[in-house]
Amino acid sequence: MRTYQLLIGGRWVDAASGKTFDDLNPATGEVLARVAEADREDVHGAVAAARAAFEEGPWARMSGGERGKILLRIADLLEREADAIARLESQDNGRPIRETAAQSRIVSRWYRYFAGWADKIEGETIPVEGPYLNYTLRVPMGVIGQITPWNHPLLIATKKVAPALAAGNTVVLKPSELAPLSVLEFGRICQEAGLPEGVLNIVPGFGPTAGQAICEHPGVDKIDLTGSTATGQAISRLAAQTLKRVSCELGGKAPNIVFADADLEAAVNGALFAGFIAQGQTCIQGARLFLHTAIHDAFMERFLARASRIRVGDPLKPETQMGPQISRAQLEKIHRYVEIGQAEGAKLVLGGHYPEEPALQKGFFYTPTIFDGVRNTMRIAQEEIFGPVVVVLPFGDEAEAIREANAIPFGLGAAVWTGDVRRAHRVAQAIRAGIVWINDYHRIDPASPWGGFKMSGFG
Repeated sequence: MRTYQLLIGGRWVDAASGKTFDDLNPATGEVLARVAEADREDVHGAVAAARAAFEEGPWARMSGGERGKILLRIADLLEREADAIARLESQDNGRPIRETAAQSRIVSRWYRYFAGWADKIEGETIPVEGPYLNYTLRVPMGVIGQITPWNHPLLIATKKVAPALAAGNTVVLKPSELAPLSVLEFGRICQEAGLPEGVLNIVPGFGPTAGQAICEHPGVDKIDLTGSTATGQAISRLAAQTLKRVSCELGGKAPNIVFADADLEAAVNGALFAGFIAQGQTCIQGARLFLHTAIHDAFMERFLARASRIRVGDPLKPETQMGPQISRAQLEKIHRYVEIGQAEGAKLVLGGHYPEEPALQKGFFYTPTIFDGVRNTMRIAQEEIFGPVVVVLPFGDEAEAIREANAIPFGLGAAVWTGDVRRAHRVAQAIRAGIVWINDYHRIDPASPWGGFKMSGFG
C-alpha cells in the first residue's frame, strides 16, 4: 500500500500526532493509500516554514526571471509525468482516464504562462506637486493559504499555486482529504525542479482541523479557496478575525441555453459534455439545460439517445465515459435529490438509479440522469446537486431565457448556443455569471480570468 507524508519546510514528515487516514478508490471502495493527517500543530509548522522562506529565504528576493526559470522546470516535469498523474487521479477521484489524461497534459500551461509574468510585475511613477519622487511597487503578499477540492485536484491547485509563486509568495496548501495524491506527487515535482525549501508546503487533512487552522493562523496573509458555498461562508468568517484577504470560487448551477437557431448537433454534444464531465461533479456543470420550445422535442430525442449510451465503468479503461462519484455520501446525496425531483413533479426521463452491473456494485456509481418538465422554482433546479443530473427547462423567448437563467442564487458559469452573433453577445452580457461560453463549454485558458456572482463567490 502506498503511504504519503506531509511536505513541510522541504521535508517529508509524518503528522505530529502520528495520525493517518485512508484514501479510497471510489471505483472499488478499497483503500488506495494511507495519508498523514495534518492538524493544527502541523499547520502551524507549515506556516512557520512558509513565513521563514518568505522573510529569510531567497524566493521573494529572487528576480522574477529566476523564479520564472523554476516555474518552467516545473512545467517540463509535469509534462514528463503527465501519464502517471492521469492514472493516479483516475484512481483517486474516479474520473475516466480519458478526462484525467486530457487534463494532466494541460496543467503545465499555467506554469509556463505565469513564468512569463514573473518578470513583468511593475509599479508606477506618479507625478505629484513639489520636488518629490512618488512611485508604487507591487510586492509579494506573503504566505498564502490555499484549500483545494477533490474534483480537479491538480488543475485547481495549479491555478492557485502558479500565480502565487510567480509573484514571490510562499504557500501552505491543503488538498481535499478525498483525493490528495496527485497534489502530494506534485510536491515531489517541485522539489526536483529546485523550488527552495518552505516555498510550497502541503498539509492534507480535514476541514475542521487543518483547514480551520490555516484560516485562523495570524501568519497567513491570504486564503484562496475552491469549494462549496457553505465552506466559503465559513472560511470568510474565520478569515475576518485576522482581516485576511480571501478569494473564493464556490458552488454553481450553470444555465446552458440553446436557442432555436443553434447548431443542434453541436449543442447536443455540448450539453452532454457540460452535464456529465467528471460525473457532474464540477462547479460549472451545465446542470440547467434551457431549451427553446421550438427545438425541445428534436433536441431531447438526440440528447436522450446519446446520454443513454454513456458508458459507466472502470475509470482506468479507455472506453469508459463516466466513472464513480467521489464517495458513498455523495452518491446518497445525489439519489436523495432524484427522489426530491420526482416528488416535486419533474419527469424523470433517464437514469435516476444505481447501475445494476455486478462489476460496479462495490464502487460509488450512478447512472446519467435527466429530468424534463422542470420548473425553475424546484429544488432540483435551484440547489447544487454535484452529480450526473441534468434538469431541462423550456423557454419561449430571449427575455425569458435571461430572466430564468439569472433567477438562482449562483453565478459562476453559463453557456449560450445560437447562430446569431448579436444575440450571443447580448445574452452573454446579460447573464450574471463569472464566465460565459458561446457555442462551446468548459474551455479554459491560463490567460482567462474566472470570477463569480452572488453565492458563487468572487474568483
